[in-house]
Amino acid sequence: MATIRLGDLAPNFDAKTTKGDLNFYDYLQDSWGILFSHPADFTPVCTTELGTVANYLPEFTKRNVKVIALSVDGLESHLAWIKDIEETQNVSLNYPIIADETKEIAHLYDMIHPNANETFTVRSVFIIGNDKKIKLILTYPASTGRNFDELLRVIDSLQLTANYSVATPANWKDGDDVVIAPAIKDEDIPSKFPKGFNRIKYYLRMTPQPNK
Repeated sequence: MATIRLGDLAPNFDAKTTKGDLNFYDYLQDSWGILFSHPADFTPVCTTELGTVANYLPEFTKRNVKVIALSVDGLESHLAWIKDIEETQNVSLNYPIIADETKEIAHLYDMIHPNANETFTVRSVFIIGNDKKIKLILTYPASTGRNFDELLRVIDSLQLTANYSVATPANWKDGDDVVIAPAIKDEDIPSKFPKGFNRIKYYLRMTPQPNK
């Protein structure tokens, strides 16, 4: 089985979910996507994560991002778990959770890591662009909850750098200065970046975020 890498086309699939049967590409349409997996239902860290995503849904929607979760348990288990999530996290869970009992999708996305656990999915995150290509892959251990502020930050960076000839520096947040791509010549900067730039080194040139 080939390992999924950055830049690969995200595998399409049909799935049973808590929001009905769906085709992944049809669900995404022209949006970006986040697919994130959970080792099992009724797990404590994942309960907090699914609730957090429900609270963050307006932020993902603002960025044209659709979210979808996956667990290898069945639909009845998912629906019972959702009641717990909504009760304990004080949310309404308005996005789908895939029931991947055959582990077909987990294997398709290389979510089963035998050295971690031979049966459960690892806690993976895939950010998928509106071109259906994999933009980011993160794998978390079972004991560490995911940071969804960081995922929003990464999406802001990915969407910015997809549209402008820039990169984002360490600890960048939306609104901070950005790095001008090395391929841009100094003489071409004024036309591309009219806000000006700071030439720190020949390879390190900073400019205000162009879409702000």
